[in-house]
Amino acid sequence: SSDAWNNAGTGHSAFCELNYTPERDGVVDVTKAIRIASSFEVSRQLWASLVERGVLPDPSAFVRPIPHCSFTAGEADAAFLRRRYETMQRSPLFAGMDWSTDPAVLASWMPLMMAGRDPSTPVAATSMRLGTDVNFGALTRGLFAHLGAQGADLRFFQEVSAIERCDGGWCVSTEDPDTGEQGEVRARFVFIGAGGGALPLLLKSGIREGRSYGGFPVSGQWLVCRDPDTIARHHAKVYGKAAVGAPPMSVPHLDTRFIDGQQALLFGPYAGFSTRFLKHGSLLDLPLSVRARNVLPMLAAGFDNLALTRYLVEQVVQSHEDRMATLRAFVPTARDEDWELLVAGQRVQVIKKDDEQGGVLEFGTEVVASSDGTLAALLGASPGASTAASIQLSVLERCFPERWASAGWQERIRQLVPCHGQDLHADAEALRVARARSTALLGA
Repeated sequence: SSDAWNNAGTGHSAFCELNYTPERDGVVDVTKAIRIASSFEVSRQLWASLVERGVLPDPSAFVRPIPHCSFTAGEADAAFLRRRYETMQRSPLFAGMDWSTDPAVLASWMPLMMAGRDPSTPVAATSMRLGTDVNFGALTRGLFAHLGAQGADLRFFQEVSAIERCDGGWCVSTEDPDTGEQGEVRARFVFIGAGGGALPLLLKSGIREGRSYGGFPVSGQWLVCRDPDTIARHHAKVYGKAAVGAPPMSVPHLDTRFIDGQQALLFGPYAGFSTRFLKHGSLLDLPLSVRARNVLPMLAAGFDNLALTRYLVEQVVQSHEDRMATLRAFVPTARDEDWELLVAGQRVQVIKKDDEQGGVLEFGTEVVASSDGTLAALLGASPGASTAASIQLSVLERCFPERWASAGWQERIRQLVPCHGQDLHADAEALRVARARSTALLGA
C-alpha cells in the first residue's frame, strides 16, 4: 500500500484531517492532532538527515509542498471549524493556519471547489501552507536502493510460510511463489511491517501478546481525474467532514498528487469489501486469520460496529453516478467523463480484545511486541507511514531498553532526529529550529 496510487499521499500532520479533532459537548479535543503533528515532525527530521547524508539524493522525488485545507458547508459545520481553528491556535504546531468564511478567499485557496457553488450555503475553510504530499512508494524505493548499495541482503517476492523460535531467536521460512524455491533466515530480532499482511505473520509467530488480535479488511477506491485542465485548477489537499455516524475512514478529500513527476488529482476514498488482507492477496486471508483466541473479540467488534457494515454495503453497491454525486459536494462542476474509478490499497483495521466489550475495532496503528523483545509487529492503518519514524523509535525503546538508554544510542538518534526528546508542542523555539532545518533540506 506504500505505492503512490494506493494511498492519498498525505503527509499526515493533523492540519486538515477533521477526524483527528473530535468534538464533545462543544469542546474540540486536539490531543490526537498534537500527537500526530509531533510524530510527523520526527519523520521530516529523519528524511532531512537522510537527504543531508546522500541516502535520499533527490527529496522532490518523494515530498512536495502542498497546502493542507479543511472545508465545511453549512452553518453548524462552519461553527465547528471555527472552534477547531481557535483551539488549535493554542499550539505552536499549528501556527500559521488561516481561517475564513469569505467565498472570495476560499476561491483563492480552492478555485475548482468554489466554481459553480450555491452562494446561499455558508462555507468555511482553513489553510495551512506547511502541508506536504508524500510519495511513500518513491521514498521506500529510495531507501531500498541505498540498502542494496550498502550490501544489504534484500529478498523480494517471497512468501513467509513460517516464523518459529529457534536458538534463542527466530527461524523465518520463505518460499518463492513463482519457482517454489524455499529458504530460511535466522535472526535474533524480527520486525513485521507488512501492511495488511502483518496480522497473519504475527499469528504465525505464536507469541502470546498477539494471539487475541484480529483484523477487518477494507479496500479503498479513488475517482481519478483524467482532464488536464481540471487537474491544473486545484493545488491543495482538501479534507471535509465525515457524515454523522460514518467511520473515520469515510472522511472525503480532494488531493493534488505528484506521481512520477506529473501532477494528478484524486477524490475519495470510496470503500469496498474484500476478504483479502493485501491488494493482491488471497480471498482466504480473513477466514484463515480466525483462531480460537481471537474469534470472540472479532465477533464482539463486528456486533458493535454494525454502522461500519452498513457503510460498506452502501459503498459496494454504489454506481458511478452515486460516486459523482458525492464528488460534486466538493467539485460542483465535475463532469462524469473526466473521472474514472481506480482501486487503491487494502487496509486492515485492528481488532483487539477488550475486557468490557469483548472486542473493539481500532482505527489507528498499534505495535505488538513479544515480552522478550525479540519480535515486534506493526498493525493498523492511518496515520500509518506518516508516523513510521516515531513508531520505529518506540519499537527500539520497547525491544532494546538497555541499549536505548545508553549514551551512544541516544547520541546516534539525535544525529538522525535532532528534535528527539523535545516536546515540540510546548517548545515553540525548538519547533521553529526543527522546521527550518527540515524545510531547507527537503524543500517542503
